[in-house]
Amino acid sequence: MASERDRPGPVQWLWYAVGGRLPQAYREWVLRDVTARTWMWRHAARSTVLLAPLCSAWLLLPGPLGLRLPLVLLAALVGYFYSLAYAEESVEHRLSKYGYPRGTARRTRAAARAERDADLHERYLARYRRQE
Repeated sequence: MASERDRPGPVQWLWYAVGGRLPQAYREWVLRDVTARTWMWRHAARSTVLLAPLCSAWLLLPGPLGLRLPLVLLAALVGYFYSLAYAEESVEHRLSKYGYPRGTARRTRAAARAERDADLHERYLARYRRQE
């Protein structure tokens, strides 16, 4: 059984990145993965796992390099655009595979953001709004 600090191995993470389901022991890790401050960067990394083989294959197509490079660039831009545009829905679906109700990721990130903002607000008040 995986503890809270355990992370999936490289092969398991690749399976997870392409949409596979990890063992239930990694349920808490998945929640942290999609609610961390860097959740969008992590989502982009998972998207890269899907886009890299396609872009590599298109780069190997016959034809002039001046045509293949823009094709790969455009494919990557469109792929990342759609992946990032639907990132919220994607991570909510990912969490629903592990039994979390829809909206868990959004609520968890909002609570963390509120806590962080409250701390920043207190520090601001202490520094700039001192009553002397």
